[in-house]
Parts: sequence; C-alpha cells; structure tokens
Amino acid sequence: MAELIARSAFQGLLPLRFGNVEAVEVMAATITSVSPFRGQETKVSKALEKAVGVPFPDAGRVIARDDVRAIWTGMGQCFVLGADPGPLPGAAVTDQTDAWGALAIEGTDARAVLARLVPIDLRPDVFAVGHAARTLFGHMACVLTREAGDRYGIMVFRSMAGSAAHELEGAMRKVAARERLQ
Repeated sequence: MAELIARSAFQGLLPLRFGNVEAVEVMAATITSVSPFRGQETKVSKALEKAVGVPFPDAGRVIARDDVRAIWTGMGQCFVLGADPGPLPGAAVTDQTDAWGALAIEGTDARAVLARLVPIDLRPDVFAVGHAARTLFGHMACVLTREAGDRYGIMVFRSMAGSAAHELEGAMRKVAARERLQ
C-alpha cells in the first residue's frame, strides 16, 4: 500500500526573495466557503459572526479579527480562514482547505511586481488595505487581498501553485533588475 506524504501547496517553491520583495507561503488552518441562500444573507452573517467572530464581508472587502478572516470571493460567497464555522443554517458551507494555496508578497516594490501579473488598479486609494478582488494572476484565477501597506495576500487553486510561483518569480526578478539598472 502506498504511503502518502502531506505537502503544502508551495512546498519547495517558496520562499522567494528578489530585490526588496519577499514571497512566503501562508498556511491557513482551515479555508471554508460560505454561500448564503437567497434571502438569508443577514441571518447567515449574524450566525457566522457568532460562530467565528467575523460577519460576512461586503463585496470586495476583508474582515479580520484575531486569526480569523472572512474574505469576499464573489457574489454571494466568502472564504473564512482560520476557523471552522461549522454548519450555518441558510448557507452552503464547504471545506476548501486542501483546494487552495496561499502566499503573501511583501516589500516596497510588491505593488510593482503585482502590476505585472494582475489586471486591476492597485493604487492605494483604489485597492486599499482590507480590500479583496477575484481576478487573474498571470493566466490563472486568484483571490487577491491587500493586508497592509506593502503586503498582499494571494490565493490560487492548489493545482496552480507551481505556475503561480513561476509567474511570481519572473515578475520579481524583472522588478529587481529594473531597480539595479537605475
């Protein structure tokens, strides 16, 4: 019988550091998708807050409290990271922990690196701290969050972790080379 070896999504791929930008894997204890049924949004938000300490986030936003985050991931859907909300009456709740890989990119040139990979406006007055977007990362889908001034969170499907690390490394190298030429 084969023995399976547990591996994280970005094991052997991260960390990366080029110039003043670093990318590291972020391990979430749990990732749970919560999708309220039509007309149940308020009820589910209250139940979610009671269960894990954070309500359902507004569109394009992240709500964080202690080690728990609720990240908007699309119309009528959010991911809860760091705590299992359990069953929520009025919502479809599914465990997504093994389906996603998460990383953080940080540094004064992090926005310049991401500007090469995501087709959204990353200016601080548009994509502020606490914002979230479902967008592209290179050629793959991702959930992007702005966690702090120069820190962003990126979630990709686990099966795309190798491609994500490759795309990220290329962008990081190019931005770091640009800085060396100036």
